Amino acid sequence: MNPSAQGWIDKYGSIVKKKEILYPSAEVLYTEMRKLGFIYGANVDIPGILQSNNDLSEDEMAKVNLLTALHGTYQFYCADGGNFTDFLNDVLLFYDDLEAEKISFIDNLFTGKKPSARLEKIVHNRVHILDNLLTKNFSKILTNSLLYVDVLMYTKHLNGHKNLRPHAKKMESILINLAYHAINAKQEKTENDNQLLKLFNASLLYNNVEDEQFDGTYRDKLKGDFSLPEKKYFIDMVCLAAWEDHSVDYKESEFIFGTGKDLRLDDNMVTESINHVSVFFEKYKDRVSLFKSAHPIMQFFDNSHTLVKRLIKRNSKRLVKELTESKELIYLLGKSTTTDLSDEERRKIKEQLLDIFKSIPSLAIFALPGGAILLPIFIKLIPKLLPSAFDDNRIDEE
Repeated sequence: MNPSAQGWIDKYGSIVKKKEILYPSAEVLYTEMRKLGFIYGANVDIPGILQSNNDLSEDEMAKVNLLTALHGTYQFYCADGGNFTDFLNDVLLFYDDLEAEKISFIDNLFTGKKPSARLEKIVHNRVHILDNLLTKNFSKILTNSLLYVDVLMYTKHLNGHKNLRPHAKKMESILINLAYHAINAKQEKTENDNQLLKLFNASLLYNNVEDEQFDGTYRDKLKGDFSLPEKKYFIDMVCLAAWEDHSVDYKESEFIFGTGKDLRLDDNMVTESINHVSVFFEKYKDRVSLFKSAHPIMQFFDNSHTLVKRLIKRNSKRLVKELTESKELIYLLGKSTTTDLSDEERRKIKEQLLDIFKSIPSLAIFALPGGAILLPIFIKLIPKLLPSAFDDNRIDEE
């Protein structure tokens, strides 16, 4: 499955249909999403059932995790786990309520009205803050850090709530205030503190940071009627902001536990959140782009090198796969000279010969200057003109 190519949501659906229920409870789903880094906006992996041979980027993992969290949440409200097509239609209604879908005329030419294609575009827009390749490479701010708000709002949608934007706006306001005050509680601030605030600011969908007063009145909002998952998300994001400098000192802990009291959370739950964020980022701090300090020019070359390396690795696997499949073709062609082939064997010969003919222009594209970047674009625009090994989202007919 390639989340950067068209058709990845259909591919996801073909994988998960083999498993009735993804997660047994909302608590298990939250725990999994936090382990994967989705809750923190620092995605380091995707669920095991979806494991891919591809080396996914942070934003690709964010796409998969957002879809998985939404789909897993939907299943809690269906006795048998629900139908994936019904899920697609329902989540599109949800995003319509949030007024989240902004598709240009050009985008519409490629996506059409197919539910999965529409959702792919929405998820792409939700995940990416900056969608310009050059800007991406010069900036550490790549992926929306507040995506879990979508999942919390979707839960409300499934419970029958309408007009969700005001509640989403309120949640974002609280989150940015919590981050701001958690960082201000530190004795010394670092460049990463500013980077974290920039990330939160850029991730806001319903608010403008200029409108926030940061005067402490957010604490009154904290005492509102929030669900337990919403409260857990608040406290985890506070812990993230406090831990950013790789430590949680006494003053910061006092602020965190004070927030826990405002939310009426048990101290043990607050302590668990502090411990989890410490363990998670100690383990993955070298992989999370937010905490990598680098000069902008060095950041550009580092990100560009990573991108090209990932594309070469992916396409080299595809070439090996194509050549491996050709061994069977040679065997079948040899067999056809001495005996009649079955209908299935004739079908395999036809498909593999077509793939070989398709490989010739594919290899030419890959050999061109910049071909490693061009090839995924061709896969998105003309997937049927490329061999099957180059289409990670192709669904095999059963």
